[in-house]
Amino acid sequence: MMDPRIKKLADNLINYSCSVKKGETVLIETIDIPKEMTTELIRAARKSGGKVLLTQKNNEIMRELLKGSTDAEIKQIAATELYRMKKVDAYIGMRGSYNITELSDVPGDRLQAYMKHWINPVHIKERVNKTKWVVLRWPTSSMAQQAGMSTEAFEDFYFKVCTMNYGKMSKAMNPLKRLMERTDQVHITGPGTDLQFSIKDIPVIKCDGKLNIPDGEIFTAPVKKSVNGTVKFTAETLYQGTVFSDIELTFKNGKVIEATGSDPEKINKILDTDKGSRYVGEFAIGVNPYITRPMRDILFDEKIAGSFHFTPGNAYDDADNGNKSAVHWDMVCIQTKDYGGGEMYFDGKLIRKNGKFVPKSLQGLNPAKLK
Repeated sequence: MMDPRIKKLADNLINYSCSVKKGETVLIETIDIPKEMTTELIRAARKSGGKVLLTQKNNEIMRELLKGSTDAEIKQIAATELYRMKKVDAYIGMRGSYNITELSDVPGDRLQAYMKHWINPVHIKERVNKTKWVVLRWPTSSMAQQAGMSTEAFEDFYFKVCTMNYGKMSKAMNPLKRLMERTDQVHITGPGTDLQFSIKDIPVIKCDGKLNIPDGEIFTAPVKKSVNGTVKFTAETLYQGTVFSDIELTFKNGKVIEATGSDPEKINKILDTDKGSRYVGEFAIGVNPYITRPMRDILFDEKIAGSFHFTPGNAYDDADNGNKSAVHWDMVCIQTKDYGGGEMYFDGKLIRKNGKFVPKSLQGLNPAKLK
């Protein structure tokens, strides 16, 4: 029997997240997910009057493809996918993973080439900026394990988060969006963290279930050379197939001048990818009330209520500070009491303390009000 939650999720993705209209073409790209979910996405798209393009991929095959690849081969694949992306109105990318570190033994230069020549032109430049899109993970036993939960409990959590009332969240985000648009100086403090930067005149974007599922963040970018101080990230991060912990970055005039953590050599190699990879392209505040602890999946972790993330690398075009890079590495700092607490100030005024918003106008974003 079909799990009714699958149908509800497919309907939400097609009709709320991507708002697929009659005659529009939607590209559905699935990686290691059950055929039932793919089938329901196709049915929902056609019910809306949309036309479907479908790609199904497998991470074990992708590993083999990348390990022995050449730059020319990657560029040729990317050119084909870019041509197709230019022809669609909407994109849904859904990925399952039975081994979260499947790409960990792909040589670093091949992963960099993959990001630079394939992901950057096809997804960061074309898909993100020129289509309606949503990306999400599929719940697997591997994800449950990394979250420290049973498979059944994780599935229940997943569907609760992914099918929540994003319309209510969207409305509650508006006061924070307006405040950030008026803000110049941001000051964040906490254990190992004393960070200052400006967000003056950089656009502020609320993410309310239209792009990522799960969702729940408001992002902008720091003025490129305004970042000074140190930030210690309290959540592990999975990037390019490797799990990193205890990352600490020190900035001077916008640039990372020191980077430490569980694998400092690999961290610094990634940050040396290109001229923009030691500058920050995104600052975002997480507000999803159902996500309260990290699980090594950035689509979840960056939405943690009471967190912020700071992102070495590429800035999004809709919140552009001028920084361009093949890297976009979201690093998460949770500031709830369980993770040591912390404070966030806008132009000298306390906005959030220990993960909870202080001003009355923002308290609608605190978890107790959003659930």
